[in-house]
Amino acid sequence: MRARRAGVAGAVVVMTALAGCGSPAAGDGDEATLTVFAAASLREAFEPVAADFEAAHPGVDVRVSYAGSSSLAAQVREGAPADVLASANRPVMDALAADDLVTAPRDFATNTLEIAVPPGNPAGVTTLADLADPALDVVVCAPAVPCGSATTAVEADAGVELSPVSEEQSVTDVLAKVVAGEADAGLVYVTDVTAAGDDVDGIAFDESAAAVNTYPIATVAGSPHAALADELVAAVLDDAGQATLASYGFGAP
Repeated sequence: MRARRAGVAGAVVVMTALAGCGSPAAGDGDEATLTVFAAASLREAFEPVAADFEAAHPGVDVRVSYAGSSSLAAQVREGAPADVLASANRPVMDALAADDLVTAPRDFATNTLEIAVPPGNPAGVTTLADLADPALDVVVCAPAVPCGSATTAVEADAGVELSPVSEEQSVTDVLAKVVAGEADAGLVYVTDVTAAGDDVDGIAFDESAAAVNTYPIATVAGSPHAALADELVAAVLDDAGQATLASYGFGAP
């Protein structure tokens, strides 16, 4: 197998799944590169999903580009080459479907927010309300991206108003600031805390139930590899794909 990078213009972060080698994919007639646009919070979970798909489809190279869902949707609207879109934002996907830019979106996972703090929790954060303390440097996602809209929802549910020192364009950027010690706390997904391992501590809070994010996936209209794209969507939804997602902290759709 060989590692390769996706070359999608405008992507905030590009990661490469393991590339398969061998005979052409059945039904596709030749070797194929399948380009997947995926929400930043899917980074850890989608790499093994992509690798498993390549193993089952010799000759197919799955390239995954990760960024905020709104950014990826904008790229799809602008005609960026993609075969599959996996979003953390159902309204964004529904808008693309309404304009016939994706076909038959299916929900495949759910996620909730958790407070991420540096190891040992030096600021002593225990609740969502603690994040309103003006003495704390708190980082959140911008309202335009799914983790940001979820943050707004939990603030409203808890009657808490945060004054973040920065609003990031993806949940991975929020996590990075906490890991780097540039923030006392950040609101990220449960899955991000799981993926970070010992680099952060996670603090669950009851208000997170007010903003459960649902993740849809769909084949992008006009994909030159639509049949393969449909198979990848099915692989994410099947028992093995769901088990992989669950192992990274995602909930069932």
